[in-house]
Amino acid sequence: MFENWVNILTYLSQGAWTTISIFLVAALFSFIMAFIAGLSRLSTNLLLRGFTAFYVEIFRGTSLIVQLFWLYYAVPMLFNIDLGSNWWVGVIAIGLNYGAYMSEVVRSSILSINKGQTEASIALNLSRFQRMRQVILPQALRLMLPEFGNYSIQILKGTALVSLIGLSDILYYGDIYRSSNLSEGPIAYFMVLVMYFIIALPLIWLSKKGEKIARKGVAS
Repeated sequence: MFENWVNILTYLSQGAWTTISIFLVAALFSFIMAFIAGLSRLSTNLLLRGFTAFYVEIFRGTSLIVQLFWLYYAVPMLFNIDLGSNWWVGVIAIGLNYGAYMSEVVRSSILSINKGQTEASIALNLSRFQRMRQVILPQALRLMLPEFGNYSIQILKGTALVSLIGLSDILYYGDIYRSSNLSEGPIAYFMVLVMYFIIALPLIWLSKKGEKIARKGVAS
C-alpha cells in the first residue's frame, strides 16, 4: 500500500516543476503589475488613472478561468496576437489577474500612511518621487507584506487551472493517472492535494513572518 502511494507521488512529481515555475514567474509578474497599477491609481494623470482602473476592474470582475481561455483562444484569433506557448499564456493570465487584486493592496497601504508625513516631506522640499521612494513606500511595504504572503498562496493554488489549457502540471498528471487507474483515482487526487500543501508550506511560513514584520512596524 505504502509503496503504491510512493509510486503515485513519484508519477505526480513529473508535473511539479511546471507548477513551481509558473508560480514563481506569475508571482513576480503579479507583484510588478500590482505596484504599477497601484501607483498609477494614485497618479494625477486622469487618463492613466482611468486606464488602470479599467484594467483592475476587468480582471477583478471576471473569472480567472475565463481570462485563461480568452488569452489562449480568443486573443490569437480575434487580434492575431501570438502570446507564445501555453506556459506563457498561463503566466500572463495569472499575473494579470492577481496583479489587479494586489494593486488595491498597494494603493490602500500607501493611502493609510499618515498625511502628516507627506506634509513634512513637502516642507523638506522633497519631490513627489522622493517622497514616495524615501518616506511613503518603506512604511507602506510593511503593511503590504501580510497580504502579499496570502496572495502568494492564492497564486500557487491558481496555477492548478493551467491544466485546462494542456499544461502538464501536478493536476494534469493527477488526471492522467486517474483516467488510467480508475480504482486509484481518489488516492491520486489526495496525493495532488498533499503535493500542493507541501509546496505551499514555505509560503505559509513567509506569510507569518510578514505578519510579524507588519506588527512591529505598526507598533513602532
